[in-house]
Order: sequence, then structure tokens, then C-alpha cells
Amino acid sequence: METQKIPTKVFINLTEDKKRRILDAAVREFSKHGFHRASINRLVKNLGIAKGSIFQYFGSKEGLFKVTFEYCIEQVKKSLRKIKHQSNGVSFFDKIKNTVFAGIEFAKSHPEAYQLYLKMVFQEDFPFREMYIKQIHIFSADYLRDLVVEGIERGELKKDLNIDATVFFLDSLLDRFVQAYVVEFLDAGAEIHAASNKKISSYVDELINLLKTGLGAGER
Repeated sequence: METQKIPTKVFINLTEDKKRRILDAAVREFSKHGFHRASINRLVKNLGIAKGSIFQYFGSKEGLFKVTFEYCIEQVKKSLRKIKHQSNGVSFFDKIKNTVFAGIEFAKSHPEAYQLYLKMVFQEDFPFREMYIKQIHIFSADYLRDLVVEGIERGELKKDLNIDATVFFLDSLLDRFVQAYVVEFLDAGAEIHAASNKKISSYVDELINLLKTGLGAGER
């Protein structure tokens, strides 16, 4: 028996507006209540659709979450692709700075999607949690690795850098910085949480100076 593909053709054939409305509502439900406490009944009531439609579109609650997560990831990818495109010809360190601000802007403009990510990081009750979080960081690592390799080739970074270690360090730094902006107790007293753009910019400049000291090739 052939395994049903998720989402089904019935969902795929919906208008883009209706698909987006369903997935945005699912993001809100999962980000607020987690996976197990999320309610299909509450979701369909808010959407004004029949409960059977959700199972017709996604097969199960797990299928709905899978598609919802992929929808959030695609939003992140669009954000980073935009920054990468806009950063052509920009130095490595300016690209990192732009990436920090892109992360903060994403958390501000897609608060429910980012809250869903935080719930996955700090709670263990999501199906395939490890696979999903790994997928996020693999994409981030691929994005950062391209920047690091280009920075080395352009003579902006030390030639003997361990690329894997550098990518891991940058991924950890950027991830924690955005977390600290959103969650007050994670800023360790640095006053990053919900700070003004001016203050964030100043703080990021300090971090960039530290990165230049440790990673930069120095004057040539």
C-alpha cells in the first residue's frame, strides 16, 4: 500500500492564501501550547473549517506539525537568502552583523514561528524534535560555511582557521544572541533583551571587534 504523501494533493491544490491562513493558525497553536496540548478542535474553530479537513490535508496531528515546521523553516531560509543576496561585495564581518540583525528582525516579524523554535529547543515533547532542530542548524551551518570559506579566500580571515569549529562557534553565537533578545533571562545581564536598535547595533559592533581579534587575518 502506497504511503500517503503529506501534505496531500487536496491541501496543495488550495489557494495560496488559504494555505497560508491554515499554516499561520497552526504556527500560533503550536507555539502557544506545544505539540501535545495543541488542539485540533481549537484550531479548526479559529479557522472556521471542518475538523475533518485538517486530517484530509495532513493525515494526522503529526503531519500537520511536520508541514507547519517546514513552513517556518522556509520563512527562515527566505530571510537568510535575502541577506545573502543583499550582502554581495560586503566584508565577512559586515555579513555577520547583517545576519544578526536579520535574526532579530525575523524574531520580531515572525514572533510565533520563533516561539515555536524556542519551545522545540527547551521542551522535549515534540515529535521528531532532534531531527527538526538538527535540520535548522545544518541549514545555518551551510549558510555560515559559505561565508567563512569566502572570507578566507578573500584574505579577511586567518588561513589556518578550522572551518568546522569556526562555523559551530558562529552558529552558537548568533543563535544565542537572538534568543537573548527575545528571552530576558538568557541575556546574562547584558541587557540585550528587547533593546533598542541603537543599543543592539553598539553591542553587535563590540562582538564584531572580538571576532576580528580572534578570526581576522589582520592588516595585510
